Order: sequence, then structure tokens, then C-alpha cells
Amino acid sequence: MSRITAARGGELRCKGWRQEALLRMLENVLENGENQKELIVYASLGKAARNWPSYRAIVDTLKNLEEDETLVIQSGKPIGIFRTHRQAPLVVMANCNLVGRWATSENFYELQDKGLIIWGGLTAAAWQYIGSQGVIQGTYEIFQSIARLHFGGSLQGRFILTAGLGGMGGSQPLAGTMAGAAILCVEVAEERIDKRISAGYLQRKTASLDEALAWIEEAKGSGEALSVGLLGNAADVYPELLASGVLPDIVTDQTSAHDLLYGYIPSGYTPAAAAAARKTDPAGLQEAAGTSIAAEVGAMLEFKERGAVVFDNGNNIRSQAVKYGIANAFDIDIFTEAFLRPLFARAIGPFRWIALSGDPQDIRTIDEYILREFSDNEIVSNWIKLANIHVPVEGLPARIGWFGHRDRSRLALAVNAMVREGKLSGPVAFSRDHLDAAAMAHPNIMTERMKDGSDAIADWPLLNAMLNCSSMADLVAIHSGGGGYAGYMTSAGVTIVADGKEESDLRLRTALDNDTGLGVLRYADAGYEESLDEVERKGIARIDTRRHEEIVAD
Repeated sequence: MSRITAARGGELRCKGWRQEALLRMLENVLENGENQKELIVYASLGKAARNWPSYRAIVDTLKNLEEDETLVIQSGKPIGIFRTHRQAPLVVMANCNLVGRWATSENFYELQDKGLIIWGGLTAAAWQYIGSQGVIQGTYEIFQSIARLHFGGSLQGRFILTAGLGGMGGSQPLAGTMAGAAILCVEVAEERIDKRISAGYLQRKTASLDEALAWIEEAKGSGEALSVGLLGNAADVYPELLASGVLPDIVTDQTSAHDLLYGYIPSGYTPAAAAAARKTDPAGLQEAAGTSIAAEVGAMLEFKERGAVVFDNGNNIRSQAVKYGIANAFDIDIFTEAFLRPLFARAIGPFRWIALSGDPQDIRTIDEYILREFSDNEIVSNWIKLANIHVPVEGLPARIGWFGHRDRSRLALAVNAMVREGKLSGPVAFSRDHLDAAAMAHPNIMTERMKDGSDAIADWPLLNAMLNCSSMADLVAIHSGGGGYAGYMTSAGVTIVADGKEESDLRLRTALDNDTGLGVLRYADAGYEESLDEVERKGIARIDTRRHEEIVAD
């Protein structure tokens, strides 16, 4: 079977650009994926489709889908086509959603083995993953926030220790050097190190901890930004560094710690040995992975005790550590609450756009527009300038930027006009991470320690998906956890296509404004001052039930 790559150019295989856009997005996540043969996009488990017959059926259906029809997909398997209307979503999907009491890892694996369910990740099964660049700005903004809070605004001469160079973690070395730091990334799979070097995300590799530390120390001394990939296991390297008295300035981890069976590779195992044990001794493999995570997190806690800035980067590693005896694992801060919540409270989050033509010039043209028209947005302007220099193209040319309410629709409408006027060589798809203001309930990541205690309430992402359907988005997805994430989260994803048509202006404005508007209201409902300010400044129609309170006297 030949390797799947996203189609480029102006030739349509579908009956319209909206359908063609979604087909190219599906192809693009596989082009950027970790294991195309198994349809796996990232995190060792996140799939684009349930199986190859399902994938081929999805492709065939999109090619023949009319604009007034909607394709329904259940955990990566196409179920049916329904007559709706021209402004309805073309695709709606639900991935890995289990009834509360049944949402356990054991039930997930059993259903997965029966071929009844997949873990869709966040942007894998929703066809919104754009390679490591989809994560890189968020990682960069975390590092920049740490620089402002702890290091006088700069990470020059600072040492970041992390692990994991997979589909998510692969953004870390480039984000670290863009922030000016010397960053050491521990990775157990050599092919992942090589992939990041080949893509331009990582500068050096070694299997020697001593050599890696020598390079890091030299870079710290000279103030050079440097990224080093160390072939090794974090469960071994972190405690060894601790025992040697080495104290990084910042410590985190982005391995596939969410999943003990398919993701995290235990100490003493190679990836090949773990794959074999998965079939012969799955219980033993999971036990070894949990024990290794406990060792790694124990070292992270000690690094924090000695003065390092230590944070959880959203891979569930603390929850796993608690199960394996590290009772105080949650003394480690989660990145969202520690560094990004003021942005999310204003619905500012990881917005992305993909040039469906495959022409990088389309992205550069949009960059130029942003730098001109959003020059007052320091976060976005700074990022666009850096991305132009440092971020290579992966798959279809794409960009990501942290835009908020009404700014997303303002950009999308301008881009739709550029497509209409021939300033771009093809349509553009707009999407976002599921890690967005209204789109995720995850009490150990996105919604940990909410001001009003609403951490575990999953109404918000469900409302988000329903509102996006009502708002004429092109694709709407609802996902929940799978594998080690089972029962931990619910999220919603959305994609809207700027095909140049005037009627698409209504879809773009409505879907994008309602998506972020609900995000602002979610945080306003929790009592965040930034959100309440955004409601006032942007004129969002919030219903304040306090005005209807009645005092009933005895």
C-alpha cells in the first residue's frame, strides 16, 4: 500500500471544496502521523479511523457527499448519510464516549479489541492534527510565561529537562530553543529522535548522559539556545540526574504517560520489547510502566523541592503516579492553571488554519495580513515572526495562533475574502485544539481547580458541540478519554472551511464567534474576572441569574 499524503492543488475529487477540505484534513493527519500502517496519528493510540475498511469508506463517502447531506461517524467508523441542508455540518462524529460507570481503562481495551471503539485523541480522529506545530505555540507560550514569572522575562542560560518526542512532545525542543533555553529531551525510541532532527525540531542527539550534560552546560554558559535528544528512559535519567546533584531550572514531561499499555515504555524495556510484552504479559507491562512513572514523578517532586519550576504538561502522569504510590504527585502544578488560565478565561486559545492548496505562500500571505492588521496583539505578532523563521512545514502548510473572541472570525472572514479575490491559491480550513475555553472538561488538565469547583462538569464541551452544529460548522466532534485517559475527560472539536463563497461568511462568523463566546461564558460562570471583563468589553449576551434571585422570608 502506498503512503497516504494530503492532496495538493486545485483539482477536486469531491463535489465541493467543503467536502474536499475535510478529505484533505483526514489525509493530512495520516501524513503527519506516527504509524500510518496502523492509522495511528499520535500518542501511541490516537487513530484517524477505526480500521482500513472504515477509512476507505470515509474517503469514498466524502467524495460522493452532497452539500445538503451529513455523514455520521462513530469512533472512526462511518455509520450513515443523512439529508440535512446546505448549511448543516457535513460531518458529525463521536469518539470513545463511554457511560460514566463503564468509562474504565479495562472496558476501553476490551471494546477496542472487539473493534467497537477507538481513542480519537483530541485532534487525531477529528482530522485536525497539523504535526508538532499544532502544539508548539502552546509549549512556547508556557515557557515564555515561566520566563516572565520566574526568570525575569528570559530563559537565556536556563536548562529545561523534559521527556517525550512523539507526536505531541516533539514540539518541545524547538519551543525551548525559540524561548532561548538549553533543553534536554529524553526519548526511549531512537526513530523519534531522528524524526525530530530530520524535521528541524531538534539539533543534536546522543546516547550518553555525560555528553548531553556537557553540551547543556556549555550552552548555558554561553547563553546559547540548544536542543539535545538523549536516547534513554526518563524513569532512569531523572533519578540519575537527581542523584548526581544536577538541578535543571525547569522540569516537565510529555511522554505518552496517559496509557500504561500502549504508551509509556517502562525502564528496562525497549519499544520492541514493550510491543512483545503487550501481547504476552499485558498486566506485567502495565505494572512496570506504573512503577517507572512513580520513579520519574518522585524525582520530579524532589527537583521541585530543590527549587526547580516543575509542571505537568497534560499527559496524565500525576494520576498514574498516584495509583503507584506517589500520594503527593498533585503537588506538581498543571500547566493550564499555572500559566495559561488568564488567556483561556478570555477564550484566547490555540486557533489554527491550514492551506488546503498545499502552497506555503498562502500561509505567508496570511502571516503578512496578521502582522499588519493585528499588530497590537503582541502574543500573535511575536509568534508569527518566530514561526516564519523557525517552524518548518509539516504536511499541508499550516499555522497556529492564540486568538480569542471575535478576532478568530475577523481573521477567517478576511481569509475568505482573499480566497474569493484570488489572493490565495486555494481555500483554507480553520480549526482549533480541543484544549479550548468551552471545549474541554478535564479535571486533571484543562479544568483543574476551577474557581467555583466545576472541574468535572462535562456539560460545557457537550453544549459547545451542539452550539457549533447549530452555528453551521463543517465538522463537529465529541471525544472522551480512552486507554489510560478513560473517564478523565470530555472534549469537542470543530472545523470550518473558508472556500471563498459569500455564503460562507455567515458560517465562519457564526461558528467562530459562538465557539469562543461560549468559552468566555464558561469561565464567567465560574467567576473569573477576566471573563466578566470580556463579557462587558465584547458585549456578549450573558444571562446573570443573580438578577432573578428572590429573598423569601420565614
